[in-house]
Amino acid sequence: MINREFKSYAKINLFLKMVGVRGNYHEIFSRFIKVKSLYDTFSFEKNIYGEKFYINSTFNFPQEKNIIFHTYRSLLSHLDIEKKVFVENFFKDFSLKVEKRVPMMAGLGGGSSNAATFLNMIDEVLNLDLSLNQKIEIVKNLGSDIIFFLHNSNSANLYGTGDIVEIFEEDELKIDIFTPKIECNTKSVYQNFRKNFFNISNLTDLEYLKNQKSKDIFQNISIDFANDLFKPAQNLCPKLQNIAKDGYLFSGSGSSFFKIEE
Repeated sequence: MINREFKSYAKINLFLKMVGVRGNYHEIFSRFIKVKSLYDTFSFEKNIYGEKFYINSTFNFPQEKNIIFHTYRSLLSHLDIEKKVFVENFFKDFSLKVEKRVPMMAGLGGGSSNAATFLNMIDEVLNLDLSLNQKIEIVKNLGSDIIFFLHNSNSANLYGTGDIVEIFEEDELKIDIFTPKIECNTKSVYQNFRKNFFNISNLTDLEYLKNQKSKDIFQNISIDFANDLFKPAQNLCPKLQNIAKDGYLFSGSGSSFFKIEE
């Protein structure tokens, strides 16, 4: 089991609608779809970096700012003393190797997926016997999108701040993604939406979307209607305006575009 490789999949937002606010947070209605063809890989290797938790990867920022590191710290804080020491001792012997393929700051949920994959991986390999509710409690302050990735589902409707996950049963979809070399800061895009594009949709008017198959929605929805963050992202990153291709939609806060293939 220790030699097993784990996949941390990307996601796309088929649609992303703002339906409320809760303080500084935005309440959403969105269809998340896991992209099985795009993923990072996680594995363990002998720790040669000292007696501490270490992530061996190509992240271009300090480990202490990585969501995986924060997930590890939060996990420790939720364990009893015996299990905490057990986990800490494990990482004295082994480091975490992450091979990145999912672009960062691209609207594909790479960080959230990494957090969930790491937590599921540790739970399985070290037999911590964590329930789904315990895992949600561990990550709830780190990012709502993580909760989707904790579920074993290809598609789901998300509500609230992304913390309410309603599994949507459908076949795995073939998704084509292209990501321009433009980094869209999620926090900045949401702030720009609130300041310059604030328009809250009525969830009741969108209820018809929740039971429709993703392929059907994709064929009948425009890029401007599908994602309320598309215009704020374009406003912050003007180069996006000339990149969008016909027949593609915009994922999350960007900068990735996608289409569902036949």
